[in-house]
Amino acid sequence: MRLTHVVRAGVAAAAAVTAALVFPAMASAHVTVNPNTAVQGGYTKVTFRVPTERDDASTTKLEVAIPTDKPIVSVGLKPVQGWTAATETTKLATPIKSGEGDEITEAVSKITWTATDPNAAIKPHQFQEFDVSLGPLPQTDQIVFKALQTYSSGEVVRWIDEPSAGGEAEHPAPVLKLTKKSDTAASAPATAPTVAAGSSSSSSSGNGTAIGLSIAGLVLGLAGLVVGFLAYRRAGTPAA
Repeated sequence: MRLTHVVRAGVAAAAAVTAALVFPAMASAHVTVNPNTAVQGGYTKVTFRVPTERDDASTTKLEVAIPTDKPIVSVGLKPVQGWTAATETTKLATPIKSGEGDEITEAVSKITWTATDPNAAIKPHQFQEFDVSLGPLPQTDQIVFKALQTYSSGEVVRWIDEPSAGGEAEHPAPVLKLTKKSDTAASAPATAPTVAAGSSSSSSSGNGTAIGLSIAGLVLGLAGLVVGFLAYRRAGTPAA
């Protein structure tokens, strides 16, 4: 076996392992909120992670509903490069008090991210993350963020199924679990600026998990390369 053949075999093995690790996870992915736990009454930053599960279309828009039955007074958005972000507000049936004692009669009820640059749309087998600062979080066990994902083909996937005891839904909505302050440490104050209704913004985010999986695949592939090279050296060494 020639050395070039060994090298090619090692590279092919690395690519195969990387694909096996990354793409099955992407195939079963859906819109999620990360982290999925926070503290009641505190501020937190959450990330809506949006993968594209179609082979022939890109994700061009994400809409996330913010429940107003237990409203969140402060909602801040982090810019995402190539995307605009806009908020919608709803008049509250029952006004609430802010931390400063002011009466709050409206609250953000929806966030819409739209790709303004075709190159920024989420391509097949890729994902994007959208950061949001929220607080103070309501005194409730969980917040269900129903989401709509729009593809360049015009298809709209409705991630709106609420959690149930019967197992995972086909299109589960992102859910943020909330715990009482006595159950865990208070969350750190969020630093993202508050965005008023109708405002827009744009940034890019990384993919630590995918990079880690790719590195693992490359390591395994290189290990195969080393084994093949040693076998090549042994095969080329004359017997004593």
